[in-house]
Amino acid sequence: MKLKATQVESFLRSPDAKAQFILIYGEDEGLVRERGATLAKTVVDDLKDPFRVVELGPSHLKEDGGRLRDEAAAISFGGGRRVVRLRDIGDAHAAVVSDFLQHPAGDALIVCEAGSLPSRSKLRQAVEKASNGMALPCYADSGRDLEGLIKSVMDEHHLQVERDAMRYLIANLGSDRMISRNELQKLALYALNQQQVTLADAMACIGDSSAHHYDDVLQSVSAGNVANLDLALTRLVEEGLNPVGALRMMIGYFQKLHLVKGQVAQGTSVEQAMKSLRPPLFFKAADQFRANLSYWPLPHIQRALQIFLEAEKDCKSGLAVPETLAHRAMIKVTVARQKQGRR
Repeated sequence: MKLKATQVESFLRSPDAKAQFILIYGEDEGLVRERGATLAKTVVDDLKDPFRVVELGPSHLKEDGGRLRDEAAAISFGGGRRVVRLRDIGDAHAAVVSDFLQHPAGDALIVCEAGSLPSRSKLRQAVEKASNGMALPCYADSGRDLEGLIKSVMDEHHLQVERDAMRYLIANLGSDRMISRNELQKLALYALNQQQVTLADAMACIGDSSAHHYDDVLQSVSAGNVANLDLALTRLVEEGLNPVGALRMMIGYFQKLHLVKGQVAQGTSVEQAMKSLRPPLFFKAADQFRANLSYWPLPHIQRALQIFLEAEKDCKSGLAVPETLAHRAMIKVTVARQKQGRR
């Protein structure tokens, strides 16, 4: 079975009892792991309990195809339902998963965490076609998702967030749920003795985060600055680069440029077109965006989008190293911008 994105949250609160095998997949690794833990805790409170929770990786399934069935059928010491967590599983293990779904064993909940899987993925197809399987997609947080996450974390600490601070946080978080949550927890501790999180608080805490480094990459590409791009990419690698997340950030930004360009061509003013964007641009990013509208002709924006979309597709294919593909795409677009003339 397959869940729609709008059904995921209700399923996480109350999983379908028929779904013994749950596949969680997507480019947001942090969100995948967070949802995996949430589902596992519907069965076991302490995920470190060695008698009720077991983790298996690709090597376990490769070396012993029957290991999954054995663990699912095992009885825990002291009683209680068990959880089997599968990590970093992909299409190479689709046959093992398909066999288990057709001939299930035991009553353990099996939570399988995977990266981005296309619709043709054999692993996805096996789970989606099974009556005892469920596939949950994890997409990068949108503006609305981020706003909900921000409010949720701040509510835990009895903190309000002023409007400009909220806009800044939405603009600088979102590539990875785990990173976003950790950064927000850090911000909440920073503002613990206050009633409201201000823009200054947000900039002080989030300014040196990986989200900020993603923004450095974006600005380097849009400005045609190859030297700065190499430096920004180096920082991202040190933080744990999510190549698909970085490409999706690029795609989102250039889609906004494309949208505003199209509206302006139809007679809408630049300011009005920019104000129509959702989520709205953080005010300190507006000048840079406005400048990019001038320096990026529509055909060049379309070409950049094509390059980034093709790179994202190639990253998901598994045919090459994602970091290399993302780097090449960004260099290609940056050099093209550089040839237009520096600002």
